[in-house]
Amino acid sequence: MNNINNHRHIFHCDCNSFFASVSLLPYPELRDKPVAVGGSSETRHGIVLAKNEAAKKYGIKTAQTIASAKQLCPDLIILPPQRDRYEYFSKIINEIYNSYTDLVEPFGIDESWLDVTNSYHLFADNPVQLADMLRQRVYYETGLTISVGVSFNKIFAKLGSDYKKPDATTVITPENYRQLLFPLDVADMMYVGKTTREALYSLGIKTIGQLAAADVNFLEDKFGKHGRELYTYANGLEDSPVAPFDSEREIKSIGNGNTFYRNIKGLGDIKPALMVLSDQVGSRLRKHSLYANGVQITIKTPAFVSFTRQCKISSTNVSDTIYKTALKLLQDNWNVNAEIRMLTVTAIDLTREKRAEQTSLFDSGKTEGDEKKEKLQKALDKLKNKYGKDAVQNASVMKSDLF
Repeated sequence: MNNINNHRHIFHCDCNSFFASVSLLPYPELRDKPVAVGGSSETRHGIVLAKNEAAKKYGIKTAQTIASAKQLCPDLIILPPQRDRYEYFSKIINEIYNSYTDLVEPFGIDESWLDVTNSYHLFADNPVQLADMLRQRVYYETGLTISVGVSFNKIFAKLGSDYKKPDATTVITPENYRQLLFPLDVADMMYVGKTTREALYSLGIKTIGQLAAADVNFLEDKFGKHGRELYTYANGLEDSPVAPFDSEREIKSIGNGNTFYRNIKGLGDIKPALMVLSDQVGSRLRKHSLYANGVQITIKTPAFVSFTRQCKISSTNVSDTIYKTALKLLQDNWNVNAEIRMLTVTAIDLTREKRAEQTSLFDSGKTEGDEKKEKLQKALDKLKNKYGKDAVQNASVMKSDLF
């Protein structure tokens, strides 16, 4: 623990196989057997949503079909998702974290950052001892295990919690981070997705160490602002604060998707599907007093190939505007007679205030009548909240067999 008391002390606490572990709590006899959480194959939601450590050993991956997972492991046990229980245990675990510091920043339902710089000494001799205490307490009170990364910034703490699983504490210091992290694949770094990884690979950058040694101006030239951020992360220079638990979280996007009980195709199917999804997105935007400045559609084919397109729009939270933009995006970029398994509409580039009007290919910078439509939809929102979401529906949606 060289000089571990001389810098910030950031934890990243990650629940191990959270969804599968929570689903397994009522079935202790299944804990050592391969188990996956999945949707119903009868309603075409038959994909693996989560898996336990035993299932991972068979090479089972999240989002693969249950049928293909069972080819890898014929004895795979499938449990249904239990969303209420996931939220319940997430709340309990974060309450435990909050008993040690008020700087607890959730990063999804099953992981959180903690800043214990000014509080660890109240409970332990050093931060590592506190991390081990946390692991023991979470297991004692919930039956779930966590892995904890202990470091001097959020990015390295996250790499630490991923470094050794399950139920482990990994310490990454200014003295040892090069030894521990530089040999790792660059894809292990946060915010390096598939596309960025492939681009970095093509440049000969395959490890975190190679990323750290790259010329920052070269990275910025290739990846823009993100290139400089990646250089900062790899070199341990990231210094963003851990937000207080009760602080308002920035909402970056709002989306709704649906896997249909049958493949859809043709405008007769596509229009009502987009109407329902756009209405749900618009309703959530209005609930949070947010405006979208872009719309994205994602299509998943029956072969599980994903296709995504997006565009800018003038600030809006009107469902009809989102729907018309999504429909135009789809018509301009997709064969409407090709089959679709899953469809998602997402509002992106969100702001609290409307931006000044801007010209786009889709709306020519005009949102005529948007304010009146917004008032009308807020009134409809109140009706739906009082009488149910189906209280007001478009006629074409009512005629569709999709909902």
